[in-house]
Amino acid sequence: MKQVISFVLRTIPRRYLQLVSHNAMKVLAVFYRGNQVECPVCGSTFKKFLPYGRVITRENALCPNCLSLERHRLMYLYLKEKTDFFKTRKKVLHVAPEYCFIDRFEAIPTLDYVTADIESPLAKVKMDIHQIPFPENTFDVAFCNHVMEHVTDDIQAMRELHRVLKPGGWAIIQSPQDWNRATTHEDSTITDPKEREKQFWQDDHHRIYGRDYGRRLEQGGFAVTEDRFVLEMPAELVTRYSLPKGEIIYLCRKNG
Repeated sequence: MKQVISFVLRTIPRRYLQLVSHNAMKVLAVFYRGNQVECPVCGSTFKKFLPYGRVITRENALCPNCLSLERHRLMYLYLKEKTDFFKTRKKVLHVAPEYCFIDRFEAIPTLDYVTADIESPLAKVKMDIHQIPFPENTFDVAFCNHVMEHVTDDIQAMRELHRVLKPGGWAIIQSPQDWNRATTHEDSTITDPKEREKQFWQDDHHRIYGRDYGRRLEQGGFAVTEDRFVLEMPAELVTRYSLPKGEIIYLCRKNG
């Protein structure tokens, strides 16, 4: 199964996978019935989650019902336990929206929920994050996860997210990080796809962030809180939900 999923992820464009993968996963879900792991996003339980990954395949990662990954389950729990996202009226911008969240967030009556992406067929607004087509001070909340490593100018993209947030608004902006690096690594002179994959973990990544990721978000104008929420959780729940054990939540606020 690991080899099959890795091959599919590496060979089929993401925009096509987004349209059909959930149907295939629902078939596989039948074979993973059980109660050893639980997805907090959709509430389903399984004997284990599916493996996932393009190059390095992670065990126990993908919920076959809603397609949540470890980071999605962590973010959902964070929103429930440490924010008022589900309790108060908000206008929300979700860049590169994840399948596991779209229907759930759209169904919440207190949310004015806008999805946007440059190519995703799941998004309602087609846009380039370098030039977000909304006025400043429009949104209360923004989500933009695993996007900044793909864009040409990440600081400009961060500034745009900051611009469209209302004063006092906040964003969650997650990206892959190499914790062995003190600073972000990027090199546009590397053009060979295999070498880019080796250096940046995917050949379509422009950079791999180091421990300075929070400081780069601050360059976009944000006041950044690096929240180690997962470390506060009981170990049995981290295992039960299959959460990323070392991931920091980057909560980015617009002062005012």
